[in-house]
Amino acid sequence: MLVVGRIINGFSVGICSAQVPVYISEIAPPSKRGRLVGFQQWAITWGILIMFFICYGSSFINGSAAFRLPWGLQAIPAVLLYLGLMFLPESPRWLAKKDRWDEAKDVLTLVHGKGNPDSPWVHRELGEIRSVVEFERANADVTYFELLKPNMLNRTSIGVFTQIWSQLTGMNVMMYYITYVFTMAGLADTNGGNAVLLPSGIQFVINVVMTVPALLWMDRWGRRPTLLVGAFLMCLWLSINAGLFAVYSRPAAPGEFPSKSESMAITGAPAKAVIASTYLFVASFAPTWGPVSWTYPPELYPLRLRGKAVALCTSANWAFNFALAYFVPPAFVNITWKTYVLFAVFCAAMFIHVFFMFPETANKPLEEVEHIFDYSKPGGRFHPWPCWFGDCTDRQKQLSNTLAHRHGRPRIRGSWCSSRSATKSPRRKRLRLMNTRRRLAFDGTRPLQLGCSSMEIH
Repeated sequence: MLVVGRIINGFSVGICSAQVPVYISEIAPPSKRGRLVGFQQWAITWGILIMFFICYGSSFINGSAAFRLPWGLQAIPAVLLYLGLMFLPESPRWLAKKDRWDEAKDVLTLVHGKGNPDSPWVHRELGEIRSVVEFERANADVTYFELLKPNMLNRTSIGVFTQIWSQLTGMNVMMYYITYVFTMAGLADTNGGNAVLLPSGIQFVINVVMTVPALLWMDRWGRRPTLLVGAFLMCLWLSINAGLFAVYSRPAAPGEFPSKSESMAITGAPAKAVIASTYLFVASFAPTWGPVSWTYPPELYPLRLRGKAVALCTSANWAFNFALAYFVPPAFVNITWKTYVLFAVFCAAMFIHVFFMFPETANKPLEEVEHIFDYSKPGGRFHPWPCWFGDCTDRQKQLSNTLAHRHGRPRIRGSWCSSRSATKSPRRKRLRLMNTRRRLAFDGTRPLQLGCSSMEIH
C-alpha cells in the first residue's frame, strides 16, 4: 500500500507541477507574470521548510508514528488545494479555445480589467487571444512530435534545458544530502544522531527568505540576467567548496562516519567556510534559478502546445531529480570533492547556454513572445541569439526605413541591434533609439517586431 500510495502521489505531484505554471502564466498580466509564477516556487520552499521541521520534530517520536505523522499531514494542503480550486476562474485562453468567449471576457474583466468590461487592456488581450486561437485552429493536430519539428525544436530545447539545468545546479542534491556535507564538516551529534538536522534546516529558511526578492523584482530584472547571475554565483560557491575540500580535507577513517558517502573530514576554519559557502549557494539559487526555472518555460510556447510542452519540461526536471538522487552518494564515495567540480562545470555550461541561446520574455504578452521565434517575419530569428549579437538583416533595415518614410518621419540609419553600432557612442545611440520610438509610437496600437525592438506604429 505504501508503494502504491507513493506512485499515485507521484502522478498527482507531476500533474500539478506541470499545470500550475501554465495556468498562472495564462491568467496573469505580463507585468506581473514572473512574480505570480514565482509564488509557486515560494510556496514550494515553504512546503519544504515546514515539512523539514515536522520531520525534525517527528525524529524525537518513538515508534511508527515518527514516519506516519509526516506522511499523514501531507494530506492537509492537498485538501485545501482541492477546495480552493472550486473558487478559481478558468484560464481565458482555454475558454477561448473551447469557444466560450463570453466567459473568457468575464475572466479577463475580472483579473485584468478590474471589473471594467470596457477596459482597453481587456479588448486588446481578447483580440490577441482570438487571433492566436483562430490561427491555431487552422493548424489543429497537436502531438508531442510537433515539439520536435524544426520550427519548434529550438524553443523545446530551451524549455527542457531550463528545467534540466535547474537540477544540474546541484540545489536539490544539497537539499537531500546536506547532512552528509555538514557531518563531514564536523557538525554531527556524538550522542545519537540528529543534531546535524537543525543546522541543515537553516538552508531551508534561507531558501524561503531569499525567494522573496525574486517575487518583488523578477519582472524588473528580466529572465536572462537573473539566470546568468545565478549560474555565475553558484559556480563560484561550488568551486570554493571544491577547493576547500581538496586542500584541507582528509579521507574519513573507517567507522568514523555512519555512511560511506561521508568520505571526507574537514575541521576548523575551512569547515566553517564550507558551511558558509553552502548557505551562500542556497542564497544564490533561491532568487534566480529557483523561481525563473518555473516561470520561463510556459512563456516560450504557443497556446495549443503550451500544456504538452510544459509537461515535457517538467518531466525532464523530475527525471534528472531522480537520477541525481542516485548519483550523488556514490559520487561522494568515488570522486569525493570532485563532485563539487562537476556541478561547478554544469553551472559554467548553463551560463554559456543562457548567454547565447535564451531570449528575454519578461513583460511581454504570451502572444508577443511567439514573434521572437517566428523566423519567417522581420525581426524573427530561428536561433534566438542575444539581441546585441550580430547585425539585423537588410530586410529589417529596409522595412523600418519604408515605414518611417511612409509616415513622414526620419529614416533609421544602421541597425538597431548591431553590435558594432551599439559600441560606437552608446549614449547617443540610446537617445536616438528612444526618440525614434517616441516618434513612431505616438498614436499606434499595433505592435511591430523589428530586430530587438517592439514599437507601436499608426
